[in-house]
Amino acid sequence: MMRPLSVFRQGSHCFFLLNCMDTDKAFSLPSDPILGIETSCDETAAAVLGADGKVLASVVASQHAVHERFGGVVPELASRVHIEMIERVVMAAMEEAAVSWQSLAGIAVTQGPGLAGALIVGVNYAKTLSYMLGIPLVGVSHLEAHIASAWLEEPEFPLPCIVLVVSGGHTHLYRRDGQGVSHLLGCTRDDAAGEAFDKGAQMLGLGFPGGPALDRLAQVGNHTAIPFPKSFFKKDSLEFSFSGLKTALLYKVQAMTEQELARGRADLAAGYQEAIVRVLVEKALLAGRQTGISALAVVGGVSANTRLRTLLEEHARASGLRLSIPALRFCTDNAAMVAAAGRQALATGSRMAIDAEPFTTLGQPGHNCPERALTKETAHS
Repeated sequence: MMRPLSVFRQGSHCFFLLNCMDTDKAFSLPSDPILGIETSCDETAAAVLGADGKVLASVVASQHAVHERFGGVVPELASRVHIEMIERVVMAAMEEAAVSWQSLAGIAVTQGPGLAGALIVGVNYAKTLSYMLGIPLVGVSHLEAHIASAWLEEPEFPLPCIVLVVSGGHTHLYRRDGQGVSHLLGCTRDDAAGEAFDKGAQMLGLGFPGGPALDRLAQVGNHTAIPFPKSFFKKDSLEFSFSGLKTALLYKVQAMTEQELARGRADLAAGYQEAIVRVLVEKALLAGRQTGISALAVVGGVSANTRLRTLLEEHARASGLRLSIPALRFCTDNAAMVAAAGRQALATGSRMAIDAEPFTTLGQPGHNCPERALTKETAHS
C-alpha cells in the first residue's frame, strides 16, 4: 500500500510525498481522530472528530450565492463548486483541528442519498485520501449521519429512542434500538417538510433558501389569523403529507390582491409554518406513545426551525420527555455528523469499498410509505 511520508502545500494545492509500505495502519478508536467529508447537496463540508468523539473542527462552504438566482439547487453547478472547494475545505478542517494526516484513524464520507454528481466528488476525493494514507474508508448514509448528530453534543442520550429526520429531502420517523439500528416507522407520502417550507416561501416571494426566510417572517406574524389544514391521515398513522398544504397556500395567495398579500404575508407564513410543525410534533409524540419510548431526537435542516424547537421543548417540559435537538450548526448539512456516523461504523470494523449511491435509504418502508427518488432541489437539507 502506498502511504504518504509527509504532506505539504504549494499555493492552493496539496502534495503527498510517498513511500511504499506493505501494511495497513491499525485502527484504534480510543486514540485516533476521524475525518468526515460531506458533499451530498450544496454544502462542501469537512470535519474532524477527536478520539473522544468531540468535534475538533467543522468547516462548511455553502453554495447559497451560486443557486440563489435559480430559486433552488442546480445539480451541475453544485458538482462544479464541490470540485473547486473540496480540497481547501478539507485542508482548512485539518488545520483547525491541528492534527496530522498520519494520525488519522479513518475517513467517513457521505455516499448517499443526494445529488449524484455532488456525491461522486466527495466519494472519489475520500477514496484517494484513503488509498494514499493507507487508512480505512467507510461510506455513510446521509440519513444515518443526521441521526448521529443527536449524539454529537449529548453522547449519553438514551437508546432506544424515537428519531424524527426532517429536511429538504426527508421526513422520516424511526425507532432507534439499543444496538443503534434504525427501524422505519413512517415517512412522507409526497413532499418532505423542508420542501414544503421552501416552496411555500417561493409562493410568498421570499428569498433563498426559503425555509429560514419563512421562519423569520413567521416570527412577526399571527399563526391563528389565517388557518391552514393539517394532514394527519387515519388515527394512529405515522405517515406525513404536505402537498395539500402547499395547494391551500397557493389558493389563498391567488385570492389576495397585491395590497392584501403585502399586509397578510407574515400571517400567511405563520399559519403555514404552524400547520407543518404541529403535524411533525404530533406524529413524533404519537410514535413515542405507540412504542412506549420517552426519548425523542429531532434532526435535519428543519430542526433549526424556531417554532418547531419551541413546541418540542414545551412538550418535553410538560411531559418529562427526554429531548435531543442538535445545535444549529449541526442541523443543516455538515461533516461532523458524517464523521460521527463513520466513527460508529469504524468501531465495528466496517472497512468497505464504496461508490456514490444517490437513492439509498435507511430502514425498510412500511405499508403506504413509498420510497421517493431524491431530488434535493432545496438547500433546507
